Amino acid sequence: MFNNIAVICTGNICRSPLGEYLLRARLGARVEQVISAGTGALVGAPADELSLEVGADNGLDLSAHRAQQATAALLSGMDLILTLDQSHSDWLNHQFPQLRGRIHKFMKWRGNADIADPYRLPKAAFQKAFEEIAQGVDDWSRKI
Repeated sequence: MFNNIAVICTGNICRSPLGEYLLRARLGARVEQVISAGTGALVGAPADELSLEVGADNGLDLSAHRAQQATAALLSGMDLILTLDQSHSDWLNHQFPQLRGRIHKFMKWRGNADIADPYRLPKAAFQKAFEEIAQGVDDWSRKI
């Protein structure tokens, strides 16, 4: 099954930390590991302040999060790699063709929709992204 899951966005400070922490909270002991990374990560940066706020509003503490770059070494042990938009899937498939088959859209079960990047947008955009991520988590939770 899917014991090791990675969530991928661009900078690894807005969407993917929310996805990582929500998946971890919902799946608990059903998985060994949930991580997140970025295709152009702001390596070492904490989660965006508005991601921290929206996470806290929804019972998630993202304060320990630090951004990391998606690399072959990091992702090679992942059973499932969930991307927040098509550009991430395209980048991963191009950079790491050996991972094809493990890469899926976060919103696979909802028409493969993209989840818009809320970076530098108002809190409402982060809340909307969180709500869409929560839908994806609900869908994937039934499959894992």
